[in-house]
Amino acid sequence: MQLSSRVADLQASAVREMLSAAQRPGMISFAGGLPSPETFGTLTLPPAEVDVLQYGPSEGEPALREAIAQDLANLGLDCPAAQVLILSGSQQGIDLAAKLFVDAATPVAIQAPAYLAALQVFRFFGARFETLSDAQPGEGWMPGHAPSLAYVTPTFQNPTGQCWSADQRGAFAAACDRADVCLFEDDPYRDLAYDSCERRPVVADLRKASWIYQGSFSKTLAPGLRLGFLAASPDLFTHLVRLKQAADLHTNRLSQWIVLQHLLHPQRVSRLESLVSRYRQRRDDFAGLMHRYLGNGAVWAVPPGGLFFWATLPPGTDVDLLMKAAMKKGVLFTPGHHFYADRANAPPSMRLNFSHARPDQCELGLAILGDLIGQRVGAPAH
Repeated sequence: MQLSSRVADLQASAVREMLSAAQRPGMISFAGGLPSPETFGTLTLPPAEVDVLQYGPSEGEPALREAIAQDLANLGLDCPAAQVLILSGSQQGIDLAAKLFVDAATPVAIQAPAYLAALQVFRFFGARFETLSDAQPGEGWMPGHAPSLAYVTPTFQNPTGQCWSADQRGAFAAACDRADVCLFEDDPYRDLAYDSCERRPVVADLRKASWIYQGSFSKTLAPGLRLGFLAASPDLFTHLVRLKQAADLHTNRLSQWIVLQHLLHPQRVSRLESLVSRYRQRRDDFAGLMHRYLGNGAVWAVPPGGLFFWATLPPGTDVDLLMKAAMKKGVLFTPGHHFYADRANAPPSMRLNFSHARPDQCELGLAILGDLIGQRVGAPAH
């Protein structure tokens, strides 16, 4: 039996393995980007219509696409419903974009650090990664000497939680236009804003370049629905639909119906405000615990939105060794090197999720991590 050559590059998902470990009794997990279960039961729904149990269009339910297009217009992105594609989770959008753009050695520009599941998909299709500048992303690109695709999460970036300024967004859009680089903007956290910052989609300022803009309902409604969406420039949209048809025919219609009821619900805005208020308090409480227990062993910035803290550890720290010790004590986090294309040269760091664990678990888990770091577990020998 001979398998495809791609199988050689097929690696297990670090996220899925950590979620599996998080199911162990008594485990405190800061590893995954799991929303709080307390937020799932806040939407009361009428009975679903019977026809949602039938096959549906590959592009998604027309009413849902119209509602999303209206939301995008409110963000400043002029995109008709005919350019909106409903996804079986936003991870599918990354897979579709990779299939559309990436062959062996195709240059793909990414942030460093970047969303680890996107790295996994692009790597699987053979991408050659180029790192964007933090201060001036896209600087130096010239037509014919630029990447084919740029994948970015400029709003509450996963894993750092940081947000691009208006100047960074405008400069990056201009760079993509100038060098004819397709911009793939992943925006799953934009509604979870705790502090004032620029959130206008970068793709809204493009004038010539092709683009894909992607969002998710996992963080604001429920990840179990497995529902996301993308919008794309007309030259890409038909290709993306056909790629989706080859994968799953259509997205779960019952999930689409549930999300549409949420978007049309008269209490949608107040529900989102309550959700943001809840997470802002959790972020602030987590920041206080970070200062109490990790203040002498790590460096971080309080994120203005999203679900994560990004902490940098002392130079030379063996983060994998630290994580093994933490797991033995019942605590999970995500080592930072998973978010770098060049893992060997990644700085010692960790991503900590603050939305899922209970407040008492947060205090106990961070106390354990602080104790291990204070004992210099994983620190280089002198």
